[in-house]
Amino acid sequence: MTGTHDVDSLVETLYSDGIVACRGAFTPDWADRLGEDVDVLLQEALARPDGAIGRGPNRYYVEIHPERIRGFQDLVTHPWVVDLATAVLGPDYQVVEIGFDVPLPGAVTQPWHRDFPAPRETVEDRRLTSLALNVTTVDTVPEMGPFEIAPGTQWDDATEFDHGMFPPKSLYPRYEALVQRKMPQRGDISARSALTIHRGTPNRSRSARPVLVLGLAAGGVENDRNDLVVSRAYYEQLPEEVRTRLGCRIVDRLEPLAQKHTIEGLVMGAE
Repeated sequence: MTGTHDVDSLVETLYSDGIVACRGAFTPDWADRLGEDVDVLLQEALARPDGAIGRGPNRYYVEIHPERIRGFQDLVTHPWVVDLATAVLGPDYQVVEIGFDVPLPGAVTQPWHRDFPAPRETVEDRRLTSLALNVTTVDTVPEMGPFEIAPGTQWDDATEFDHGMFPPKSLYPRYEALVQRKMPQRGDISARSALTIHRGTPNRSRSARPVLVLGLAAGGVENDRNDLVVSRAYYEQLPEEVRTRLGCRIVDRLEPLAQKHTIEGLVMGAE
C-alpha cells in the first residue's frame, strides 16, 4: 500500500458516489500473478458445462475457490480493504464471494443494471450491507471496454426496474449524464456498492480485460447468491484473522463449482 487512508473520507465518498478506489494498493507484479491464475481458471471454466456464466456476448463471470488465487490472503488482509469494510459493514463482516468477470474481444455494451435487488436495509434505512471489490489484472485502455458507473444511483427507487435490477430505457439519459468511465491499472483496488447503476462497454481491442471480484457482506445478512467453498486443509493453514472472515463451506475435497450468480437480462446487450 502506498500512503495512508482517511477512513471517514472513504466512507463518505462511497455513500455519496457508490464507488471509491485505492490506487497502487499492490505492485504490478502482484497483479500479473493474479492475471496468470485467472487465465488458467477461465480456460478450465470454459471447458466444462456450466463452468462460466454469460454476462452478454463474449463476456463471462466465474465464481472460484479462494485457494486457487495466490493473492487471496493478501487481498482480504489489505489494510485499506479491512478498514473500509469494517467501517461500512461492521466488525463482523464476511467474505462471501470471489470470482472474476472477463469481457473478451467482441464484448458489447451491457444494459445499465444493478447486480441484485436492493435489500430492505438500503431501501428503508439507507444503509449499505455489502461491497464488491474489483481488482484489474491488466492496465485498462479505452479500447478494452472499460466499466462505466453512474455515481449516486445506489439509492435510486427501483419500483420500475425489471427484476429489481434493470432500469427502463427512459432512465438511460440520466445515467449517461452522470456516467464515469473507470480506467484502473494493475495494482489498483476499487470498492463499490453493486446497487450503483453500471455497465460494461464494448471491448474493441484484441485483449481480454479480466477483473477479480471479491464480495463482502455485513454479518447476519442472508446470502443465497454465492457459494464460497474452501478445502479443510487450506482453511486450517489460514491465519485466524482470515478464517473468521470467511462465510464459507468447508469440504474435504474441492469439486468444480456450480455457477449460481446469474443476472437476468445480461445475456442480451447491444451496441
